[in-house]
Amino acid sequence: ALYMVDTVASLGCIPFEMDKWGVDVAMSGSQKGLMTPPGLGFVSANERALDAHKSANMATPYWSWSEREGTEHYRKYAGTAPVHLLFALRQALDLLHEEGLENAFRRHALLGEATRRAVGAWSEGQVLGFNVAEPHERSNTVTTVTMTSGHDPAVLQRYCKEKCGVVLGTGIGDLSGQAFRIAHMGHVNAPMLLGTLGVIEVGLNALKIPHGKGGLEAAVAYLGEQVAA
Repeated sequence: ALYMVDTVASLGCIPFEMDKWGVDVAMSGSQKGLMTPPGLGFVSANERALDAHKSANMATPYWSWSEREGTEHYRKYAGTAPVHLLFALRQALDLLHEEGLENAFRRHALLGEATRRAVGAWSEGQVLGFNVAEPHERSNTVTTVTMTSGHDPAVLQRYCKEKCGVVLGTGIGDLSGQAFRIAHMGHVNAPMLLGTLGVIEVGLNALKIPHGKGGLEAAVAYLGEQVAA
């Protein structure tokens, strides 16, 4: 068996050490932590995975690693290179390196915890809650917030978008119609996040959705404690 990791919503945001952790195959995309428009996909495979590929019987020309590693450069892209996306990715990587990876990881950790502090306060109203029950398993890149007691997250999402210009992510799969998502990955800083949390709190109040008070205040207090003057 091969050890495979999906890093689409984490690469560039939290530490990932493929070799040290014994990962055989890692895949990612350009549109989240790497701050590039969607359209680029990446696969990294070690020697063990490449050896397994040689005997795989389900490879197709489009998805074949052998085809992607052809001598002609265009084969890496299964055709014409998406030049505009490659230039965008170059700029995004420059931004990450200018900030420094460790600084980027800390920024995501701070913003992730600030979001969780806000959601934790709101959850005291018994309607909003965390989709991920275990605190240590929650993500530093996105927080999925569930809504119960007959409250439709689409109503809150629509209010935030139409009244305040803030777009919240929707629940996916089994969480469709039951949750919304707050992204805090990539090119996101404290003003962006605090503005988003503030808009959500405005929406909760305007729509009279039961929630614990002081969510935004909890996020502000946490960042004030953690970021030295």
